[in-house]
Amino acid sequence: MPRPSAALRQGLILQALLLIAAVAGGCRAQELQAPPPMESSVERPTHRVVAQPPSARKDRLWVALEDHLGRGAGQGAPVPLLTLQSAGVAPLVLRSSGIKEPLQTAARLSFSWRSVPRQAPLELARQVAGPFASFESAERVATRWRGQGVQALVAHPNEWEVWAPEAALPLPDVPVRRVRETLTMSIQPVLEGAQGGRTLQGPLLIEAPDGLRWKGGVMRGPFRLQADAYGSWTLLEQVPLERYLEGVVPHEIGAGSPAAALEAQAVLARTWALANSHRFAIDGYHLCSDTQCQVYSDPRQAGASVRQAIKATAGQVLQWQGSPISAVYHASNGGVMAGVNEAWAMPSVPYLRSQADGGKAWTGSVLVPVPNQAAVEALLKRSTGAYGSGHPRFRWTRTYSAAQLQGALAAQAPRLGVVQAVSVLERGPSGRVLALQVVGDGPGSPVVLRLDGIRRSLRRLPSTLMVVEPAGAGVWRFRGGGFGHGAGLSQAGAIDLARQGWSVERILQHYYPGTTLVPLSALRKAS
Repeated sequence: MPRPSAALRQGLILQALLLIAAVAGGCRAQELQAPPPMESSVERPTHRVVAQPPSARKDRLWVALEDHLGRGAGQGAPVPLLTLQSAGVAPLVLRSSGIKEPLQTAARLSFSWRSVPRQAPLELARQVAGPFASFESAERVATRWRGQGVQALVAHPNEWEVWAPEAALPLPDVPVRRVRETLTMSIQPVLEGAQGGRTLQGPLLIEAPDGLRWKGGVMRGPFRLQADAYGSWTLLEQVPLERYLEGVVPHEIGAGSPAAALEAQAVLARTWALANSHRFAIDGYHLCSDTQCQVYSDPRQAGASVRQAIKATAGQVLQWQGSPISAVYHASNGGVMAGVNEAWAMPSVPYLRSQADGGKAWTGSVLVPVPNQAAVEALLKRSTGAYGSGHPRFRWTRTYSAAQLQGALAAQAPRLGVVQAVSVLERGPSGRVLALQVVGDGPGSPVVLRLDGIRRSLRRLPSTLMVVEPAGAGVWRFRGGGFGHGAGLSQAGAIDLARQGWSVERILQHYYPGTTLVPLSALRKAS
């Protein structure tokens, strides 16, 4: 006798649990809701499946230069073309995966997009949790679901979300919405030419012997144009890991930084890339090129000092218990490091903890955990002795009016009403705000912003190390310190320490205590 499908078995288990709850809890059992009845015992896929990239441990990354291409094709509104231009004399060569002969050889390739009928309809169904303010927060929910045997995936159709099968048992404290859709059309690239357009299937491979002009720079490639999980397309560069660092380090810390700081940034960028190479697994590539990942741009902008820093640390990564660490970093911590769970909804790790960041006089006078708001206010009045205190946002002030707050929260709290009050509900050990409450006069009040959701909503705030105070009728002043989430290396602090003669090893040990610097080959053996 064949066994029931996984979807049907999960549905039967949930029905049994609901029946037990109803008997044990009386009327309270009405609060539990089973998923809608399944139309068949065959579990529908959650998304369009795309091929996975090779392991990032092969020393090559697939990095998105542009995503969601072609989105909206066939819906009436114009969709931007994708135009690719050779950076030199040699033409671009367009190939289709698995076909030897080129599809086109030209100095310029231009693609439009069209919606075409599918050979057969595709039935999709999923539970969607989110949106989340960051990949890190979404990944924690996905990890919890995976712990229950659910194949949960982090997706980024617009914002970060978690997608799980329709029949998965829900997490008790995570709201979800259910999506069912039947896809009858698909978006395909159209190679434009003098004789008209030619509709192509992907993935498409693009060779650029002299490089590709891209957003004011030149990328070397090779490149891929491939579909994603949402029906749109992504332009990828297949870039060696060490060349990728040339496009990251100068944009993250600045090419003029002292050698040890550049070396620390190179190690962290390399470690972060490997540890986060699953970030866009649902879409068939490793990393993006904007602030959702590490900023990656024209590698030619890496001067001699940056190249030397990358060479000096070639293949080196920070590891903890045999795996690359969560190598998070930021511009300035305002004089006190944050624990990782003060920045994102993530489990704490011993190498990312709250502590004062400065010389002996500073660390001797700054109490961590910071006990209360008065201590935060006292901290913000000082700077002497803190590492990185010369950063322009080491101390800052921002004001928000009631109208500005209401506008910033309109998407997530459309019924908030006119803002009446803003207050801190909870602080972490470093003094950073973990929960910020905004009270309005509407039926959707109050709204509580948490962790990375605070700066995601109130985008003019450089950090969450801050105090909030009234500044007149319908106006609030935010006074704070630092720029970024505050966990891990402070780039301003690392620059200070490098100027004081600290080595790259000492800087990294200061910001990630207990970790070890190892060659990539050793990390492979441990993993």
